[in-house]
Amino acid sequence: MKLLVSALEPSSNLHLKALYPHLESAHLCGIFDESLGTPLYSPKEFSVMGIKDVIGKIFAAKEAMEELVFLARDVDKVLLIDAPAFNLPLAKKIKEKYPEKEISYYVLPKVWAWKKKRAAKVDKYCDNLLSIFPFEDQFYPRSIYVGNPLMDEIKVFKGEVSHNNKIAFLAGSRKSEVRALMPIYHELRAKHKEDALLVIPPHFSDEEIADLYGDISKFSVIKNTHEALLEADFAYVCSGTATLEASLIGTPMVLVFVANKLEYWIGRKFVKLQHVGLANIIYDFQNKEEMHIELLQDEVNVQRMYEVYETIDKEKFLERSIELRKELGKSSLKDVAKIILK
Repeated sequence: MKLLVSALEPSSNLHLKALYPHLESAHLCGIFDESLGTPLYSPKEFSVMGIKDVIGKIFAAKEAMEELVFLARDVDKVLLIDAPAFNLPLAKKIKEKYPEKEISYYVLPKVWAWKKKRAAKVDKYCDNLLSIFPFEDQFYPRSIYVGNPLMDEIKVFKGEVSHNNKIAFLAGSRKSEVRALMPIYHELRAKHKEDALLVIPPHFSDEEIADLYGDISKFSVIKNTHEALLEADFAYVCSGTATLEASLIGTPMVLVFVANKLEYWIGRKFVKLQHVGLANIIYDFQNKEEMHIELLQDEVNVQRMYEVYETIDKEKFLERSIELRKELGKSSLKDVAKIILK
């Protein structure tokens, strides 16, 4: 079986890598990490964050989309993972050109945050709607909750508060995130006597690391996010999937988010959510108190971040973590693969 895949983002490819062993009968083509085969495009070519980055990539994205639509003619199934700005127009083009081509959408567009009209488009152009959050059926009535893939991808969860004398620093997976946070992380590292674990995504080259991270001699570099979070007693985490990973593993943390002023203004205007962290959003839909503190924009400074570290209730965080694991339930990637390939 030939499967056309569109997985543009680092988090999408982590999910795809976990799913891949259950897709053993399928030959992948499209956009995905090179470790899974020979893609038409590498996800590195679509690494963007913010309006300026998107504009710079828009022409390349259009060209890639046309090539994927052409490829779709000769495949059996189509799998789209997250990245709705690219994948929704792609789904529309494929379905209009090949109406019988079955399209599965895994990690649905977060219409509960913004652009609610996207839900109707997903429903119209996609056959299988695979949800990873238990509240998403409120927005996608046809969706199937397949559990959250992190529950399969995370191999070890904390059962007690750790005392390893280590702090983890996660600056994100996009270049603009790293550029915004690393100057602050360097200052913050100087305040900590503990060992400092710096998580650097594996898709960055040595040249990119030198350019983005600066002098990292005072950090121990780790490429595996889960390993770092399991070792750390506390973590500073850039907004994104890693905040949910830390929340599930049980590592006390603070979410930090810095965007350019225009992007942040647009986000505040159109995103109708109390929180930006995924664990907090899950609890918002259950009318429960937030799981962790979120620092945004000017709040992201050394003094405030260190203050959170000093005052966090680690026992309470672990209790909430165990509760969150139960809320999400066990994922079954084998069942997800069956739906995609059936």
